[in-house]
Amino acid sequence: MKQTLKQITPPFLWNFARAANDSLRRLPELPSAYLHPWRRESIRRLAALKDIHKGKRAFVIANGPSLKQTDMSRLRNEFTFGMNRIYLMFPELGFSTTYLTVVNDLVIEQTASDLAALSLPKFIAWRSRCHFPSNLPTTNLPTFLYTSYTGPRFSTDVRGRVWEGATVTNVTLQLAFHMGFRQVILIGLDHNYTAAGKPNTTVTSQGDDPNHFSPAYFGKGFRWQLPDLETSEIGYAMARDAYREAGREVLDATLGGKLTIFPKVDYNSLF
Repeated sequence: MKQTLKQITPPFLWNFARAANDSLRRLPELPSAYLHPWRRESIRRLAALKDIHKGKRAFVIANGPSLKQTDMSRLRNEFTFGMNRIYLMFPELGFSTTYLTVVNDLVIEQTASDLAALSLPKFIAWRSRCHFPSNLPTTNLPTFLYTSYTGPRFSTDVRGRVWEGATVTNVTLQLAFHMGFRQVILIGLDHNYTAAGKPNTTVTSQGDDPNHFSPAYFGKGFRWQLPDLETSEIGYAMARDAYREAGREVLDATLGGKLTIFPKVDYNSLF
């Protein structure tokens, strides 16, 4: 059987080469990722958020169809992280999430005006800063995260580089850890898509969206990337282990979710 390059390369050499390649791919973002005024302000904000919710619990709300069967009203007085276009649900909920995370370039490009208008604390990928006006007041400025596609890792301090792990949910789990949450509960993480094709391929929606809580989420004409469930599971496993090692936990309360990485818990039993 033909061996792959990874199989015949000594592990220490393979890891060194991977780290070197990761560093080279990130060079175009330096030094602005640390020295630009927007990023300096973001690092200052992130420093203030370090362990700010130590010992508390938070809900990370993914955007799967199962949210339509989930009693979201129970979250009104909880700490919550929303992601991507969760704001489409805010009018129905009557409240917004505590925080919002958006890191995918295509999502940010197509929703930047929506995001800029939201008053809640927002965490946005640094490389997508070009979609926000240069004269944006500090009060409306998102907190920019220096995210990367490469170099799998779990960051316990998000002032530096944060690996995306093929899903905004992995970034949000790192944010929640940074803020000190002891228990993080996932909902709406169906981990199941009707769309098929090569992961990360950009496609254009041809009609209503069946993969999220709203048909308008990635509605007709919206460009999005096919999910990479395998890579996302690598990130989820890293998050599970990092939380456990710190004496914390991530639980999955998604109704009917297909993900098997985190311990399952009944949503209604949490209240």
